[in-house]
Amino acid sequence: MRDAIIEAGGEVHFECKMTGFKLRDGRIEHLETPNGHVQADAYILATGHSARDVFELLHQHRIQIEAKPFALGVRVEHPQALINEIQYHCAFQPDELPPASYSLVQQIQQKGMFSFCMCPGGIIAPAATAPGEIVVNGWSPSKRNNPFANSGIVVEVNQHDAYAVLKETGISADDPLLLLSFQQMVEKAAYTAGGGKAVAPAQRLVDFCEQRTSASLPSNSYLPGLHSFPLQEVLPEYIYRVLSKGFPQFGKKMKGYYTNEAIVVATESRTSSPVKIPRHSETLTHPQIQNLYPCGEGAGYAGGIVSAAMDGERVASTLALLLQK
Repeated sequence: MRDAIIEAGGEVHFECKMTGFKLRDGRIEHLETPNGHVQADAYILATGHSARDVFELLHQHRIQIEAKPFALGVRVEHPQALINEIQYHCAFQPDELPPASYSLVQQIQQKGMFSFCMCPGGIIAPAATAPGEIVVNGWSPSKRNNPFANSGIVVEVNQHDAYAVLKETGISADDPLLLLSFQQMVEKAAYTAGGGKAVAPAQRLVDFCEQRTSASLPSNSYLPGLHSFPLQEVLPEYIYRVLSKGFPQFGKKMKGYYTNEAIVVATESRTSSPVKIPRHSETLTHPQIQNLYPCGEGAGYAGGIVSAAMDGERVASTLALLLQK
């Protein structure tokens, strides 16, 4: 990718973090970095969904951003052999069939609960972006030959949900960082429950739903280690309630899914950006800044790798046409 950029006339700057910017007459005049100023005709802001420092920087400069609903929950891991048995209803033949996957959704008390980023033959990995927080994610090696299958199982979160939990902190209901603060709160609670470092809190699946601290945890793919902990003390009450009622329903859809052979690990919280950076529907520019182009998942216009790439193409094409005029 880097070679392709350079061959097309681009430049790649390492150790060049944006720490600020200079605004003049509704335009960005230059970016500020530890290595000096960076100046351009236009600026594409494609941060990814975890660039909290950029969201906070925009907010400090009173540049319009908005709270955006997202989803938060846990990552669930089963033995891959069990998922194969449930899905294929026959003896698994690795030369003839790929490791089985699943996709599940359930409405519980008018809240959507759904599987996200299912990883057959996969691994649960630490994915925090700041000290003192626990975030878990999942991935599958190309051969999908790990003995476990994991998936995010998450519940939708909107501004009303977040404010109901955080209002005693003094945060405003219309604060654009409200949902980011909610996300951060749960990640810090997971860190405390894990006991430090990258150790994550976990329970067996049936124990989770029945509010029992697991006496032991099964073998699993999470290499930093797991600590048995009652996750109802980590998750916001309504998220725990939806998950604990929804897992048995998943078990009715997939016979054998609801089992103590499975583990629940907290917390899966980076499903999408909790912030949206607005832009004009046609020019794709920010409404306040003529030469700023919010782009991709971090800006709230994509939900995964492929859609983020497609949005990047759209912004680049729009900008290229504009600069040719």
